[in-house]
Amino acid sequence: MSIRAYARATSCPAGGTLEFVVSEPGHVVVTDAVASRVVLRAAVGAPQWTLDVPAGWPSSLYRATFARPGEQPRVDGAGEDEAWFAVRAADPGAHAPILVSVPFATWQAYNRAGEPGEGLYYAEQPLRATRVTFDRPGGGPPPERWEEPLLRWLPRAGYPVEYCSNLDLHGGDELLSRYRLLVVCAHDEYWTWEMRDAVEGFARRGGNVAVFGANTAWWQMRLEDGGRTMVCHRDATTDPMAATDPGRVTVEWSSAPVHRPENAMTGVSFRRGAGAWGDGMVVMGREAYTARFADHWVFAGTGLADGDKFGQGTLGYETDAAEVAEVDGVPRATGRDGTPPSFVVLATADLRHWRRYGQGGAATMGVFGLGAGTVFTAATVNWGKGLDDAVVERITRNVLDRLTTPPPAWDVIGPPADLTALAACDDRLFAVAADGALLTREACAQNLPWRSIGRADGVVALAAPREAAGRMWLGLWAVTDQGRLLYRDPTPDRAEWTDVAAVPPGTRAVALCDAGLFAATAGGALLYLSALDLPPDPAQPAPWRPIGDSAGAVALTALNGRLYAVAAGNRLLARPPSTDPATPWAAAGSAPGAGTLAGYAGRLIAAGPETPLRWRSPGAAAGARSVVGDVGELAPEQHDEDR
Repeated sequence: MSIRAYARATSCPAGGTLEFVVSEPGHVVVTDAVASRVVLRAAVGAPQWTLDVPAGWPSSLYRATFARPGEQPRVDGAGEDEAWFAVRAADPGAHAPILVSVPFATWQAYNRAGEPGEGLYYAEQPLRATRVTFDRPGGGPPPERWEEPLLRWLPRAGYPVEYCSNLDLHGGDELLSRYRLLVVCAHDEYWTWEMRDAVEGFARRGGNVAVFGANTAWWQMRLEDGGRTMVCHRDATTDPMAATDPGRVTVEWSSAPVHRPENAMTGVSFRRGAGAWGDGMVVMGREAYTARFADHWVFAGTGLADGDKFGQGTLGYETDAAEVAEVDGVPRATGRDGTPPSFVVLATADLRHWRRYGQGGAATMGVFGLGAGTVFTAATVNWGKGLDDAVVERITRNVLDRLTTPPPAWDVIGPPADLTALAACDDRLFAVAADGALLTREACAQNLPWRSIGRADGVVALAAPREAAGRMWLGLWAVTDQGRLLYRDPTPDRAEWTDVAAVPPGTRAVALCDAGLFAATAGGALLYLSALDLPPDPAQPAPWRPIGDSAGAVALTALNGRLYAVAAGNRLLARPPSTDPATPWAAAGSAPGAGTLAGYAGRLIAAGPETPLRWRSPGAAAGARSVVGDVGELAPEQHDEDR
């Protein structure tokens, strides 16, 4: 039998110390497993050896392999003569925006699988362990080493990254706060409540998460004995926490009594995913994703079109998925399984036939907003294996680049369409096409198609109020080229337009805000009509009054109590909904190619001929510089071009 050893911690900072328990004296080789470089050879005593980690060691994943005197320590393979550990940066985040989490908990869960009382696996064996200690040999990566390809690719691809044990995320708020992006790698199956709180809180505060893996956060675990014991009963009836704190019971996150689906953090779940095990794993090489939203930034530079296959060989051995429903040929997450409503389906794979290899299901690549942050999921354990494929590499680079830098102003949410008017109401977008058709689709980031629901002939502008006031009902309001103001209920089915009042001659844009109607004319005037002054008879004149300059607005909308306009030169402008003619417009960015504008749920939405449907946060428009009278040219930093 060879020397047996383990580390007394799964990580330490550079410049720190790490204690090892060793079964007998010998010597050790320490290897930087990411760089495949031997960093130390030393003699060791027993039963304990202390490693003083040099301050100059880079943050990485390391392996210490032990051997008896006269024997050569291994530098590959696996066994109980090796101990794995991560070295964290001494000054986290100072030199790298990306933190990579290594799934030590999952490695330990599979350690001694099938041995009665020793392994947490297999899940339904009556003699499986319910608690295991990190203070024992083993607990390194599985033979397939799912994490290794991505870990090695990251620095080789030129990305400055730092590493931690996933156990460092337990109460890891301070650590995470030093980074822009957390990368969850390959097979990270076991999470504590505190880990989830830390990662979800990090995202809500504006941090980003990229899950290049699957089967993520499948089991809830607890840590005891100072973090050295891992508890996972897998059965609420045997877990003593069921009587005192049901939310901490160690079952699947989605199961009773926890009811905290992992979808809320990752967007997807193994519940709808697929798995191929044992001899059936050969099927992994045959499968590929299908692109479903090729205009999305994740696919920039790949050359993919919707329906194209990519990433053959990356799917497996386990995948995650969301429940989706096809809407006119486009997948849309239903949200019934806990997937957030902001989730955007990017690619799918139908793996129902995998039931003959283990578990049939699907794979759903996607991205969604979590608070102020963004979460991307590749939804497959084996993503790293495909990094030698140009498309897989480009997607990976797009995710890393986007989630470590400030995002561009506009995100594509739909294909180009020749629209002449746009509004949002009742969680739907409504638009008028150049041929006069009235169109609708859900107001979301998924690339859903427009559906015709009637006619809007002659309509040049659409608007909808955030709140009803007087006769300004909560619905669709339209301005026609004949100078009329019309109203229609915001139903996604056919409905009739009602004539309401006259609008000022030459009106080409309209917005409803603060119980009033604002109209911009082709002559550059901005006019106002109180909702309380809408005449009861459409034939009666409406008391519109001028309130200043429209700044050449070609489109108007209201959002969060402000007016926004698109003017010549792709200028995006903003002003309060004041009726004081001296109220200035302020520069609020740019809107390349936009001929229409709508406000919805904290975002501006724009479209134009040959320009994709896009949305953006309005940003700090209230703090933009004032542009009284002549709006002039925007400062260079305000030309935030669409990407």
